[in-house]
Amino acid sequence: MLEWILRGLGQGRITTRYPRRVEIAPPGYRGRVELLDAVDAAHELEQLCPTGAITVDGQRRVTLDRGRCILCGSCVDAVPDRFAFGSRYQTAARARQSLSVSGQDEGASVEPTRRALGEQARALRRSIHVRHIDCGSDGSEEWEIQALWNPYYDIQRLGFFLTAAPRHADILLATGPVTSAMRAPLERTWQVMPEPKALVAVGTDACSGGLSAPGKLTAGGVDAVLPVDVYVPGSPPAPIAIMHGLLLAVGLLGPHEAAT
Repeated sequence: MLEWILRGLGQGRITTRYPRRVEIAPPGYRGRVELLDAVDAAHELEQLCPTGAITVDGQRRVTLDRGRCILCGSCVDAVPDRFAFGSRYQTAARARQSLSVSGQDEGASVEPTRRALGEQARALRRSIHVRHIDCGSDGSEEWEIQALWNPYYDIQRLGFFLTAAPRHADILLATGPVTSAMRAPLERTWQVMPEPKALVAVGTDACSGGLSAPGKLTAGGVDAVLPVDVYVPGSPPAPIAIMHGLLLAVGLLGPHEAAT
Protein backbone atom coordinates (compact mmCIF):
# COMPACT_ATOMS: atom_id res chain seq x y z
CA MET A 1 0.00 0.00 0.00
CA LEU A 2 2.79 2.42 0.89
CA GLU A 3 4.42 1.76 -2.48
CA TRP A 4 1.25 2.77 -4.33
CA ILE A 5 0.85 5.89 -2.21
CA LEU A 6 4.42 6.98 -2.93
CA ARG A 7 3.98 6.23 -6.62
CA GLY A 8 0.82 8.33 -6.73
CA LEU A 9 2.50 11.23 -4.97
CA GLY A 10 5.42 11.04 -7.37
CA GLN A 11 3.28 10.99 -10.51
CA GLY A 12 0.94 13.73 -9.39
CA ARG A 13 -2.40 14.23 -11.08
CA ILE A 14 -2.76 12.20 -14.28
CA THR A 15 -6.36 13.08 -15.13
CA THR A 16 -6.68 15.17 -18.29
CA ARG A 17 -7.54 18.83 -17.79
CA TYR A 18 -9.64 18.91 -20.95
CA PRO A 19 -11.67 21.01 -21.75
CA ARG A 20 -10.01 23.56 -19.46
CA ARG A 21 -6.70 22.84 -21.17
CA VAL A 22 -5.99 21.71 -24.71
CA GLU A 23 -5.28 17.99 -25.02
CA ILE A 24 -2.31 17.35 -27.32
CA ALA A 25 -2.59 14.21 -29.44
CA PRO A 26 0.39 11.81 -29.52
CA PRO A 27 2.60 11.65 -32.64
CA GLY A 28 1.01 9.69 -35.44
CA TYR A 29 -2.54 10.02 -34.15
CA ARG A 30 -5.10 9.88 -36.96
CA GLY A 31 -7.75 12.33 -35.83
CA ARG A 32 -9.18 13.18 -39.22
CA VAL A 33 -8.19 13.53 -42.86
CA GLU A 34 -7.26 17.02 -43.98
CA LEU A 35 -7.96 18.20 -47.52
CA LEU A 36 -4.81 20.01 -48.66
CA ASP A 37 -5.76 20.83 -52.25
CA ALA A 38 -9.34 20.81 -53.52
CA VAL A 39 -8.99 22.29 -57.01
CA ASP A 40 -8.24 20.86 -60.47
CA ALA A 41 -8.69 17.24 -59.37
CA ALA A 42 -9.29 14.14 -61.45
CA HIS A 43 -12.42 12.05 -60.96
CA GLU A 44 -10.16 9.04 -60.29
CA LEU A 45 -9.76 10.37 -56.75
CA GLU A 46 -13.27 9.14 -55.98
CA GLN A 47 -12.10 5.56 -56.47
CA LEU A 48 -9.61 5.85 -53.61
CA CYS A 49 -12.26 5.83 -50.88
CA PRO A 50 -14.13 2.59 -50.05
CA THR A 51 -17.01 4.50 -48.44
CA GLY A 52 -17.48 7.23 -51.05
CA ALA A 53 -16.23 10.02 -48.78
CA ILE A 54 -14.40 11.69 -51.70
CA THR A 55 -16.33 13.31 -54.54
CA VAL A 56 -15.20 15.47 -57.47
CA ASP A 57 -17.74 17.79 -59.09
CA GLY A 58 -18.02 19.01 -62.67
CA GLN A 59 -15.59 21.84 -61.96
CA ARG A 60 -12.99 19.32 -60.75
CA ARG A 61 -13.30 20.45 -57.15
CA VAL A 62 -12.85 17.89 -54.37
CA THR A 63 -15.22 17.49 -51.44
CA LEU A 64 -14.28 15.32 -48.46
CA ASP A 65 -17.09 13.99 -46.26
CA ARG A 66 -15.56 13.21 -42.86
CA GLY A 67 -18.87 11.70 -41.81
CA ARG A 68 -18.18 8.85 -44.25
CA CYS A 69 -14.41 8.63 -43.72
CA ILE A 70 -13.21 5.52 -41.84
CA LEU A 71 -9.60 6.82 -41.61
CA CYS A 72 -8.24 3.91 -43.63
CA GLY A 73 -5.54 6.13 -45.14
CA SER A 74 -5.98 5.00 -48.75
CA CYS A 75 -6.24 8.59 -49.99
CA VAL A 76 -3.31 9.78 -47.88
CA ASP A 77 -1.06 6.98 -49.14
CA ALA A 78 -2.07 7.43 -52.78
CA VAL A 79 -2.15 11.24 -53.06
CA PRO A 80 -0.18 12.80 -50.17
CA ASP A 81 -0.15 16.20 -51.87
CA ARG A 82 -3.94 16.41 -51.55
CA PHE A 83 -4.72 14.47 -48.35
CA ALA A 84 -3.01 14.20 -44.98
CA PHE A 85 -3.86 13.01 -41.50
CA GLY A 86 -4.57 15.67 -38.92
CA SER A 87 -4.12 15.13 -35.19
CA ARG A 88 -7.00 17.29 -33.99
CA TYR A 89 -9.22 15.71 -31.33
CA GLN A 90 -12.14 18.11 -31.69
CA THR A 91 -13.95 16.65 -34.67
CA ALA A 92 -17.59 16.70 -33.53
CA ALA A 93 -20.16 18.87 -35.30
CA ARG A 94 -23.75 19.85 -34.64
CA ALA A 95 -24.78 19.60 -38.31
CA ARG A 96 -24.15 16.76 -40.72
CA GLN A 97 -23.20 19.12 -43.56
CA SER A 98 -20.44 20.59 -41.40
CA LEU A 99 -18.51 17.34 -41.78
CA SER A 100 -18.13 17.93 -45.53
CA VAL A 101 -15.22 20.17 -46.48
CA SER A 102 -13.98 21.59 -49.79
CA GLY A 103 -10.58 23.18 -49.39
CA GLN A 104 -10.85 26.89 -48.59
CA ASP A 105 -14.52 26.49 -47.63
CA GLU A 106 -13.45 24.28 -44.72
CA GLY A 107 -12.80 27.14 -42.35
CA ALA A 108 -15.88 29.09 -43.39
CA SER A 109 -18.60 26.81 -42.02
CA VAL A 110 -20.41 28.17 -38.97
CA GLU A 111 -21.90 25.83 -36.40
CA PRO A 112 -25.60 26.41 -35.69
CA THR A 113 -26.53 27.12 -32.08
CA ARG A 114 -27.67 24.08 -30.13
CA ARG A 115 -31.41 24.65 -29.64
CA ALA A 116 -33.54 23.06 -26.92
CA LEU A 117 -30.88 21.41 -24.76
CA GLY A 118 -28.40 24.23 -25.20
CA GLU A 119 -30.93 26.70 -23.80
CA GLN A 120 -31.31 24.58 -20.68
CA ALA A 121 -27.67 23.55 -20.30
CA ARG A 122 -27.31 25.43 -17.03
CA ALA A 123 -29.91 23.19 -15.38
CA LEU A 124 -28.21 20.01 -16.61
CA ARG A 125 -24.62 21.09 -16.19
CA ARG A 126 -24.01 19.32 -12.88
CA SER A 127 -26.03 16.16 -13.49
CA ILE A 128 -26.03 14.83 -17.06
CA HIS A 129 -27.07 11.22 -17.42
CA VAL A 130 -25.95 9.36 -20.54
CA ARG A 131 -27.55 6.26 -22.03
CA HIS A 132 -25.54 4.30 -24.59
CA ILE A 133 -27.15 2.05 -27.17
CA ASP A 134 -25.25 -0.21 -29.59
CA CYS A 135 -27.08 -0.29 -32.92
CA GLY A 136 -24.78 -2.73 -34.69
CA SER A 137 -21.33 -1.32 -33.94
CA ASP A 138 -18.16 -3.36 -34.53
CA GLY A 139 -17.28 -2.74 -30.88
CA SER A 140 -14.47 -0.24 -31.34
CA GLU A 141 -16.57 2.77 -30.35
CA GLU A 142 -17.67 0.97 -27.19
CA TRP A 143 -14.06 0.68 -25.99
CA GLU A 144 -13.56 4.43 -26.44
CA ILE A 145 -16.82 5.27 -24.68
CA GLN A 146 -15.92 3.07 -21.72
CA ALA A 147 -12.56 4.84 -21.43
CA LEU A 148 -14.33 8.11 -20.63
CA TRP A 149 -15.05 6.81 -17.14
CA ASN A 150 -11.51 5.65 -16.36
CA PRO A 151 -9.18 7.68 -14.06
CA TYR A 152 -7.47 9.53 -16.92
CA TYR A 153 -10.54 10.96 -18.66
CA ASP A 154 -12.80 10.87 -15.56
CA ILE A 155 -15.76 12.47 -17.31
CA GLN A 156 -17.73 12.33 -14.07
CA ARG A 157 -15.75 15.40 -12.96
CA LEU A 158 -17.75 17.28 -15.61
CA GLY A 159 -21.06 15.95 -14.31
CA PHE A 160 -21.61 13.09 -16.81
CA PHE A 161 -22.92 9.79 -15.48
CA LEU A 162 -23.87 6.57 -17.25
CA THR A 163 -27.37 5.23 -16.74
CA ALA A 164 -29.03 2.01 -17.83
CA ALA A 165 -32.48 3.57 -17.64
CA PRO A 166 -33.49 5.66 -20.68
CA ARG A 167 -36.22 7.36 -18.61
CA HIS A 168 -33.43 8.92 -16.53
CA ALA A 169 -31.21 9.89 -19.48
CA ASP A 170 -30.53 13.36 -20.85
CA ILE A 171 -28.25 12.27 -23.71
CA LEU A 172 -28.41 9.20 -25.90
CA LEU A 173 -25.10 7.94 -27.35
CA ALA A 174 -25.80 5.79 -30.41
CA THR A 175 -23.15 3.70 -32.15
CA GLY A 176 -23.38 1.57 -35.29
CA PRO A 177 -25.23 1.97 -38.61
CA VAL A 178 -28.57 0.90 -37.04
CA THR A 179 -29.29 -2.66 -38.05
CA SER A 180 -32.85 -3.73 -38.79
CA ALA A 181 -32.99 -5.57 -35.45
CA MET A 182 -31.93 -2.47 -33.50
CA ARG A 183 -34.11 0.10 -35.23
CA ALA A 184 -37.17 -0.43 -33.01
CA PRO A 185 -35.15 -0.53 -29.74
CA LEU A 186 -33.44 2.72 -30.75
CA GLU A 187 -36.77 4.40 -31.44
CA ARG A 188 -38.31 3.14 -28.19
CA THR A 189 -35.32 4.30 -26.16
CA TRP A 190 -35.54 7.78 -27.65
CA GLN A 191 -39.30 8.00 -27.16
CA VAL A 192 -39.19 7.32 -23.41
CA MET A 193 -36.35 9.77 -22.68
CA PRO A 194 -37.64 12.94 -21.02
CA GLU A 195 -37.27 16.42 -22.50
CA PRO A 196 -34.90 18.15 -22.93
CA LYS A 197 -32.75 15.50 -24.54
CA ALA A 198 -30.04 15.15 -27.17
CA LEU A 199 -28.90 12.42 -29.52
CA VAL A 200 -25.19 12.00 -30.27
CA ALA A 201 -24.05 9.73 -33.12
CA VAL A 202 -20.64 8.27 -32.25
CA GLY A 203 -18.40 6.86 -34.97
CA THR A 204 -18.49 6.91 -38.75
CA ASP A 205 -20.95 4.02 -38.87
CA ALA A 206 -23.41 6.00 -36.76
CA CYS A 207 -22.81 9.19 -38.76
CA SER A 208 -23.33 7.74 -42.22
CA GLY A 209 -23.35 3.95 -42.20
CA GLY A 210 -19.65 3.77 -43.07
CA LEU A 211 -19.05 0.62 -45.08
CA SER A 212 -22.68 -0.41 -44.58
CA ALA A 213 -24.89 0.95 -47.34
CA PRO A 214 -28.55 1.69 -46.55
CA GLY A 215 -30.80 -1.27 -47.27
CA LYS A 216 -32.74 -4.05 -45.64
CA LEU A 217 -29.96 -4.85 -43.17
CA THR A 218 -28.96 -1.37 -41.99
CA ALA A 219 -30.47 2.11 -42.04
CA GLY A 220 -27.15 3.68 -43.09
CA GLY A 221 -26.70 5.89 -40.03
CA VAL A 222 -28.62 7.09 -37.00
CA ASP A 223 -30.07 10.17 -38.71
CA ALA A 224 -31.92 7.90 -41.12
CA VAL A 225 -34.05 6.89 -38.12
CA LEU A 226 -33.96 9.83 -35.68
CA PRO A 227 -32.81 13.47 -35.76
CA VAL A 228 -29.19 13.70 -34.58
CA ASP A 229 -28.00 16.68 -32.55
CA VAL A 230 -24.23 16.04 -32.61
CA TYR A 231 -22.08 13.94 -34.94
CA VAL A 232 -18.75 12.53 -33.74
CA PRO A 233 -16.96 11.05 -36.79
CA GLY A 234 -14.06 8.62 -36.63
CA SER A 235 -13.48 4.92 -36.82
CA PRO A 236 -13.39 4.97 -33.87
CA PRO A 237 -13.25 8.51 -32.44
CA ALA A 238 -10.92 9.04 -29.49
CA PRO A 239 -12.35 9.54 -25.98
CA ILE A 240 -11.53 13.26 -26.10
CA ALA A 241 -13.44 13.55 -29.39
CA ILE A 242 -16.47 11.87 -27.80
CA MET A 243 -16.12 14.14 -24.77
CA HIS A 244 -16.09 17.13 -27.11
CA GLY A 245 -19.31 15.86 -28.70
CA LEU A 246 -20.97 15.45 -25.32
CA LEU A 247 -19.96 18.96 -24.29
CA LEU A 248 -21.38 20.34 -27.53
CA ALA A 249 -24.61 18.49 -26.84
CA VAL A 250 -25.21 20.35 -23.61
CA GLY A 251 -23.88 23.68 -24.76
CA LEU A 252 -20.88 23.73 -22.40
CA LEU A 253 -18.61 24.79 -25.24
CA GLY A 254 -19.17 27.90 -27.32
CA PRO A 255 -19.59 27.79 -31.12
CA HIS A 256 -15.95 28.81 -31.57
CA GLU A 257 -14.85 25.47 -30.10
CA ALA A 258 -16.95 23.34 -32.42
CA ALA A 259 -15.29 21.52 -35.29
CA THR A 260 -15.33 23.24 -38.66
